[in-house]
Amino acid sequence: MTENDERERGSASVEQAGLVALIALLALAAIAAVAAGGEVEGSRDLGGAIARRIACAPRLPDACRHHPLVPAYGWPLARLTRAMAPAPVAETGPSGMPLMPVDFRYCRRESCAVAAGPHLTASRRRVTAFTEIEDRRRTLGWVELTYWLYRPGLGWQRIVRRAGQAQVEAAAHVRVLLGDDPDLVPLETLPGRNHYEFPASERPPWQWHVRGRYPGWSS
Repeated sequence: MTENDERERGSASVEQAGLVALIALLALAAIAAVAAGGEVEGSRDLGGAIARRIACAPRLPDACRHHPLVPAYGWPLARLTRAMAPAPVAETGPSGMPLMPVDFRYCRRESCAVAAGPHLTASRRRVTAFTEIEDRRRTLGWVELTYWLYRPGLGWQRIVRRAGQAQVEAAAHVRVLLGDDPDLVPLETLPGRNHYEFPASERPPWQWHVRGRYPGWSS
C-alpha cells in the first residue's frame, strides 16, 4: 500500500468517525428530550423524536422549539401573523371540486386538495398559507401582512392586511403553535423558494420578490 493510499484511508476513517459521533449525539439529544417530557410510549415515540431532531438539525435557529414564524419575524409579528390569518375557504377548481389552499411542496394535484372540512383535505393535507411581511412601522406606522394561498389548478390567491402598532400589541396574548390551522409558512425563510418550478399558469407572483431573512440562506 502506498503512502497516498494510507493518507486517503486515514482521512476516510476520520470522516466516518465524525459522522458516527454526530449521529450518536443526535440520538442522545432525542432520547434526553423524550425522557424530559415524561414516559416513553414504545419505540414509535423514540423513533419519532429522533427523526424530528435529525430533521431539525440543518434548519433555522430554534426551529425545533418554535413555530417557523418566530425565527422569521420575531414574537410580536409572529403573533400578529397568526391573529390575522384568513379563515380557510374552498374554491371551485377546474374539475368542479372544492379545493382548499395547500402546501405546494407536498400537493400539486387537485385530488390532494379537495376540501374535507375547515382544516384538512380529503387526503389529510393541512390547509396552508404562505406569509410575507413588510414592516413599515417606523416610517408609515403600519405592518403589511400578505398571505399567499395555493390551490392546484387555480394557482395563487393574495390576501393583504395591514395593522398598526396598537394591533401588534393587542395580539400579544395570541399563541403561536405548530399545530395551529391554517399552517403558516413564512416565505422569507423558506429554503429554495425561488427555485421551485411551476407551470406558467401557476407561477408564484412572489418568486424572486421576497427578501430572505438570513444572509446566505437558499433563496
